[in-house]
Amino acid sequence: MAGTTPVLDEVHQLREENAVLRAQIDWLKRQLFGPGKSEKLDRAQLLMQLGELEKLATAPRPAETITYERATGPAPKHTLPAESFAHLPVKETLEILPDAVRADPSLYERIGEERTFEVDVVPPQLFKREIIRPKFRHCLDRNRAPLLAPAPKRIGTGGFASAGLIAWALTAKYGDHLPLYRQEKMLARWGAPISRQNLSDWVGAATALLEPLVKRMKHELLASGYVAVDETPIRCNDPDLRDGKTTQGWLWALSRPGGDAVFEWRLSRRHEEAERLLGDYQGVLQSDGYEAYAAYARAHPGVEWIGCWAHTRRYFVEAAGERPRTAQRVLTLIARLYQLESEWDEANVGERRAALRQEHFALPLARLRRLATALQARVLPKSGLGQACAYLLGHWAALTAHLRHSQTRLDTNAVENAIRPSKLGAKNWLFVGHPDAGDRAAVIYSLVVSCQRHGHDPHAYLRDVLVRLPSMTTADDLRPLLPSQWKPRTEVAS
Repeated sequence: MAGTTPVLDEVHQLREENAVLRAQIDWLKRQLFGPGKSEKLDRAQLLMQLGELEKLATAPRPAETITYERATGPAPKHTLPAESFAHLPVKETLEILPDAVRADPSLYERIGEERTFEVDVVPPQLFKREIIRPKFRHCLDRNRAPLLAPAPKRIGTGGFASAGLIAWALTAKYGDHLPLYRQEKMLARWGAPISRQNLSDWVGAATALLEPLVKRMKHELLASGYVAVDETPIRCNDPDLRDGKTTQGWLWALSRPGGDAVFEWRLSRRHEEAERLLGDYQGVLQSDGYEAYAAYARAHPGVEWIGCWAHTRRYFVEAAGERPRTAQRVLTLIARLYQLESEWDEANVGERRAALRQEHFALPLARLRRLATALQARVLPKSGLGQACAYLLGHWAALTAHLRHSQTRLDTNAVENAIRPSKLGAKNWLFVGHPDAGDRAAVIYSLVVSCQRHGHDPHAYLRDVLVRLPSMTTADDLRPLLPSQWKPRTEVAS
């Protein structure tokens, strides 16, 4: 009997490895053949390779399904087309009479009608705004210089572009993800032969004018005492590299729930970039598990680092194929935290949230820690569940720091959602054309994303501020022009 223990241990280890292999195969299939994945790979060849890999995991395992509860928002309201398009003006009315009535109207009496509608579109039309400045001469003193009203101050492009046209180009690229070469073709169809170089020059001139607004937005974010941070890779075309190769750049994002979003462009993801991004910030700093932020918090005693429960949950979702029932227990406990948060959001508990968290989170958190500790001792460290447990327990202090705060959210989903437009844009324009162009993208994304957060039309906002900024001085207050404070004007002469 003494010799059976090593055998049982070996069997147990092989079963664990088998489960890990199966989970890795499932994950690899999702990555390679799931919707939206790369089309550059030879799928037939990869399927053959996966088939060989599956042969390694021959131990039979009963099929298991994983289910768990997750709090969801209210069901979306389904609006009728008549309600959705009620604001559109009626520009054309078409009355259709029966053939018999048209043939002899005197035989019929009109007793009512049925109304329907259809929505039509007219392609955008560019127009010119003519600016006339009459010259005047003094009638009594002919020696005086003629009088001429000063030209309206505009963006310093020295050309023909209005604030409205430049705002359209900015919104099309950074809001609708249309590269400049596509805009060039669209404008040509609309009767405006505007070159891509013109569009690029306008983007540069507008960015220089808008940059002080973004600096003010960042100042107010850091002064709020609670920010969430994240970063995302963006390829960059560096002229210093040979053969036209691209290098890796990064968009770093700062935000907080309900506030503006600010982006900054960096050519690296080194820890020093977090220092440059945050400066002498004091307050609560929320992020994923990237060590740069934890290191920043350790170096700044006035900063408290808190974690992201969404990232923790993702680890267990990805590893659920190894032990579905065990993963389900973990996910159910995490879902309980989110369910409570949703109830408190509806009740608008305000500053009482920290006390409620301490009271109601205690039991699910205690169970979660015991379960993760026991599970970590039974699974392989390199398995999906092993890594998920290591992440949870390794970041336990940061994850439970939410108990001391009322203003924090459990995850960094808000800042991740702010980053999403830049990833959609990169699928169209593929890479930043020059390292310096990354700064432009960061400025415009900051304004466009912040406008969308506050329910503003980015084009209307950009058109308004690009009209007003050229005539402002450094002594003027920029705060009314920030997306969080901006109020639409009924009429904007652009």
